[in-house]
Amino acid sequence: MGLPRGFVFLLVLYLLQESDTSLVRLSENGYEDVIIAIDPAVPEDETIIERIKEMVTTASTYLFEATERRFFFKNISILIPESWKGGPQYRRPKQESYKHADVKVAPPALPGRDEPYTRQFTECEEKAEYIHFTPDFILGKKENEYGPSGKVFVHEWAHLRWGVFDEYSEDQPLYSASSKKIEATRCSTGITGMNRVYRCQGDSCTSRSCRTNSTTKLYEKNCQFFPDKVQSEKASIMYMQSIDSVIEFCKEENHNREAPTLHNLKCSYRSTWDVISSSEDFINSMPMETPPSPPTFSLLRISERITCLVLDVSGSMANSDRLYRMNQAAQYFLMQIIENRSQVGMVHFNHQANIKSQLIQINSDAERSQLLEALPTVVNGGTSICSGIRAAFEVFKNGGFQTDGTDIVLLTDGEDNTAKDCINEVTESGSIVHFIALGPAADKAVINMSILTGGKHKFATDLAESNGLIDAFGDLASENSDVTQKSLQLESKGVVLSNGLWLNDTIIIDSTVGRDTFFLVTWRNAAPGISLWDPKGTQITKFTVDVDSKMAYLSIPGIAQVGVWTYNLQAKANQEILTITVTSRAANSSVPPITVNAKVNRDTSSFPSPMIVYAEVLQGYTPIIGAHVTAIIESNSGNTKELKLLDNGAGADTFKGDGVYSRYFTAYSENGRYSLKVRADGGANSARSSQHPSNRAAYVPGWVVNGEIKGNPPRPETTEATHPVLENFTRTTSGDAFVVSNIPSHPLPDQYPPSQITDLLATLDGEEISLTWTAPGDDFDVGRVQQYIIRMSENIIDLRDNFDQALQVNTTNLLPNEANSKENFSFKPENSSEENATHVFIAIQSVDKSNLTSKLSNIAQVALFTPQAEPEPDGPEGPGGSPHSGVSISTIVLSVVGSVVLVCIILSATICIFKNRRPSSRAVTTF
Repeated sequence: MGLPRGFVFLLVLYLLQESDTSLVRLSENGYEDVIIAIDPAVPEDETIIERIKEMVTTASTYLFEATERRFFFKNISILIPESWKGGPQYRRPKQESYKHADVKVAPPALPGRDEPYTRQFTECEEKAEYIHFTPDFILGKKENEYGPSGKVFVHEWAHLRWGVFDEYSEDQPLYSASSKKIEATRCSTGITGMNRVYRCQGDSCTSRSCRTNSTTKLYEKNCQFFPDKVQSEKASIMYMQSIDSVIEFCKEENHNREAPTLHNLKCSYRSTWDVISSSEDFINSMPMETPPSPPTFSLLRISERITCLVLDVSGSMANSDRLYRMNQAAQYFLMQIIENRSQVGMVHFNHQANIKSQLIQINSDAERSQLLEALPTVVNGGTSICSGIRAAFEVFKNGGFQTDGTDIVLLTDGEDNTAKDCINEVTESGSIVHFIALGPAADKAVINMSILTGGKHKFATDLAESNGLIDAFGDLASENSDVTQKSLQLESKGVVLSNGLWLNDTIIIDSTVGRDTFFLVTWRNAAPGISLWDPKGTQITKFTVDVDSKMAYLSIPGIAQVGVWTYNLQAKANQEILTITVTSRAANSSVPPITVNAKVNRDTSSFPSPMIVYAEVLQGYTPIIGAHVTAIIESNSGNTKELKLLDNGAGADTFKGDGVYSRYFTAYSENGRYSLKVRADGGANSARSSQHPSNRAAYVPGWVVNGEIKGNPPRPETTEATHPVLENFTRTTSGDAFVVSNIPSHPLPDQYPPSQITDLLATLDGEEISLTWTAPGDDFDVGRVQQYIIRMSENIIDLRDNFDQALQVNTTNLLPNEANSKENFSFKPENSSEENATHVFIAIQSVDKSNLTSKLSNIAQVALFTPQAEPEPDGPEGPGGSPHSGVSISTIVLSVVGSVVLVCIILSATICIFKNRRPSSRAVTTF
């Protein structure tokens, strides 16, 4: 039975709200279509499959209770690599792919580092990308350090599905609590344990009390919190789900707002349960009266790719050189992108469809050449997209395949008001539709087909110099093939030149690539002069020139030389359009290549809502930091904007140094579609990140059992020498198209406020408070704000909810810097409204030239006292005690919010000295 037409379009509307690769849906309280993918790099071990089943089954019960009988896991698909042996228990995937995987079972990002984490780089309440578990974790080898896998899965699922964050902090593992004690950063504070320095040498381990750092007034760097093995506290799963008693998320009644947890910072000090209960899942469900059944599992083994090219040969394809450009891109796809062992067919369509090639399995260049001969040479007639798609279905069936899991690569240049008639047919088929729109017209029904089936949707303008059509086909490598087998784009560039002028540049081939390196040059009028030199200076002259297709190409045999390749292209006609594309594959199947993935935060936007552009630079699962990353965004009419993406943890970028480069895009020029291309270049500052990923299950250093510490093996750390600076590299990739509407006439009104400050830090420096943050811009993260409004309060919630009523700091001398600069500001506080305040909380709003204000910044805090260390169990001669009298000295307590400095020396009685201070302020700026 087909989906009701109204349901389909409602679903499309929902899917268009944000770019989300997950296929998960909630049905009657149960999560369906969850995909757990085993990475091709994982050696075959059927035990992993059984352990995945056990993990999810346990997690389902745990999740059900943790969400007050509301959610559970209903059905799970486990994707199994093609390299694993086949069996009758395995089925062929439909739309399931590694792209859509919610959980990836893959080697660790860094050797020996098995931390479970969620790849999360969006805002609070927004879905994350995927969960990463290592094989050793799945096999139960890390349970002592992280807890049972089922409970860890629920911790990570909360990151993935509801956009909550961890309730601990490795950056600030300790804080000064209002109790005037040093506390471990956690939620809730009902979790008991000991702060200790624990060291092991060989089989011998010792522990001692933590000493206080004279600068921070907190415990020393090596101090760790060891939880009691036996607890009664039930919260929180986002702190340490490994504790046996923990079965709940933190709620309003036990949420610890004081602690500098990542969740507090990212979610405006709301409890985890508040965020979860505000989710669409929660709003659209009710608690269940009876427990759910255990989850069911489908075992899906990857097999060869089955693809049909469906190419538009209607009369409009004669316009703007579309026919030869389509053929160039299709040739590139067939020669270089489609993988060996793939089955490929071809259909041409105008007002009717013609099968030009049944499925052919690609085993050598001979099959590729056979398919090239089927490319179209003439165009005429109208457009019937459904006819082309139905012919593709016939190709699959003629080859002996069901349509489940097949690929349709559909290129068309026009709208077709009958395309909507086959949406139900396409969605029921199980086929994946990748849509490439050439020119300014694109059928919305086909875009919807692409989204509904989990395919990609690209668009290319009629401007050949953008190289958009070749880029679109180049991004259609199989989602299910091993990354070491994929063709990666190193270069994509196009220019318009007058006769005799040159396009001169270089291409870097790094050591992670070099196999099957392919150079492609295209032109519009006349074959250009082509010169290419390898890194040793040897000229390469063996280009194959195809005059009819207006392209020349060269394949480098074996592994191409590492280094800088130089090329010169000379135009032989006026207004010549020249493009160059270079691709390569991994040099070594055991060494993952550097890759770049590009996406936007949603598929559609309405002015003035900004888009956020993300580019993820990785080697395997290891983030690459310090790269130069640029987004090239092109409108329908060919208006191109370049945007430098940043990994600075400010503005649109959630985490600094996580290999995700982000930026707001607001430079809209017109209504309609925009295409995205990203270029990443390595350099002197690029390196493999060795830091632990954000949003991960807390590592348990050990447990307190009967008053003694039972330590776990120390967590592996990575030295800088192990992960040196990278060699130089270049990559380009394209992202899906997005659509913008409701753009008013130019000039555009200023409706973009400054971006939210998310990295505000406050420290106590003598009698002054010093603040640092990254400057926002006049329009989100571009330009310069007009002024900063800084306010403070002794109550964190009052400051958050009633910012305009809080005490304002004098910022007369504070002149804002350009966006993404570092700001510094120091001041002596004004009078406090409470003499017994323990903390001062500070926040900032930015104001632009149009008097638009930003969201409230994260809230920084300063303790107004020197916190007390834990009692020293070793007697009065321990740290913090006196060998003579046992007097405890609390040193200086500085009340920076008021005009009072309070010095207390605690003997047998308490002596306090008050001294008045006058408020003042000073600004320090850096450029």
